[in-house]
Amino acid sequence: MRTVDYFHDTADPYSYLTSQVLNGLCERYNIVFKSHLVSPPPGWAAPDRQRLIDYSRIDAARLARKAGLSFMDPGRQPSKEALETASGALAAAINDGQFAAAAAPIGKWLWTGSGSAPDQSLNPILLFEEGDRLRDELGHYLGATFHYGGEWYWGIDRLHYLEARLREKGAASEQAPDSFIFAPPAVVNEPIGGGFKNAPDLHFYLSFRSPYTAISARRVKALADAYGANLKLRFVLPMVMRGMQVPRAKGRYIIQDAAREARRLSVPFGRICDPVGEPVERGYSILPWAIDQGRGFAFTESFLSGVWAEGIDAGTDKGLRIITERAGLDWGEARPLIGNDHWKAEAEDNRREMMSRGLWGVPSYRFGEVSAWGQDRLWVIEDAMKASLSTVGS
Repeated sequence: MRTVDYFHDTADPYSYLTSQVLNGLCERYNIVFKSHLVSPPPGWAAPDRQRLIDYSRIDAARLARKAGLSFMDPGRQPSKEALETASGALAAAINDGQFAAAAAPIGKWLWTGSGSAPDQSLNPILLFEEGDRLRDELGHYLGATFHYGGEWYWGIDRLHYLEARLREKGAASEQAPDSFIFAPPAVVNEPIGGGFKNAPDLHFYLSFRSPYTAISARRVKALADAYGANLKLRFVLPMVMRGMQVPRAKGRYIIQDAAREARRLSVPFGRICDPVGEPVERGYSILPWAIDQGRGFAFTESFLSGVWAEGIDAGTDKGLRIITERAGLDWGEARPLIGNDHWKAEAEDNRREMMSRGLWGVPSYRFGEVSAWGQDRLWVIEDAMKASLSTVGS
């Protein structure tokens, strides 16, 4: 039997969503399922905690609708007393070996107040301490996460990877269907016909140091082109260049996760020459001019591919020249721009606007009044485009 560890954060809406599929997971696969209670992510993993908390409820509600699960954003977090009651009940369920069955009903009470309050029959402090310690030892920082065979899987978004691996190991039960519990939603990448006649803007908040930006850029451009939207490149400084920490455990998981997403999406990735610091600044000194020349996306794609898939050092003139010239730009005109600070005000304006939308990281997107964060949330933007087209056509 294969052992799958699951880490549950009582206050996390993604954990509540994930709890709703645990029974199905255990029925589909012959596994030893071990559940653990964990605290919210530490400060270094949540540099803008309140935005993370507020956005997670909005995002979880969208995800629930897409996945056919249950969650509506109540506009606030559960009370401290309710969290303590739910955590005690979850701890008792772990001790009784009933977590997979009990977690979702407890979560429903916590988030909606429906039904009777669960029995808080166990002090969960020791279980939180044990769960936090194990999660830390195994190298992660979030709730709603599965760990199996040295690999991490976050929430229902990455559950299909776990399912695929269990199937490869021959762990599927006889009654397991061929489909995944939640397959990643596809996003259109070809012209749809009947798109927007007056091209609206699709704002793309990006960073040259973000691997998730690197693996999403082509899909963002394809989505804009498919609907006839005008892609606006809104570059921001990377988090670490804004004074935020990205410790080794977080950085390692991000690279590993981006790599498997790149393989799934057939996006080149893996020969990395980290552009943090001067290489990013050199790239940003050229980008506004490239946009003015009508080659902004070509330069962005060339830079991202160069540093994240080809091992090109953008901190050297040799490397940046390759990136620039293959984007259809003249190096002789680009070279004098390097080292100037003309781009900094625009980067800061982009950051401020992004933050005003309740977002703090990249890649993020805005279409009209709809904003979303993450390379696996492009379907949110496409759904907004479809709704806008429907309104225009009605």
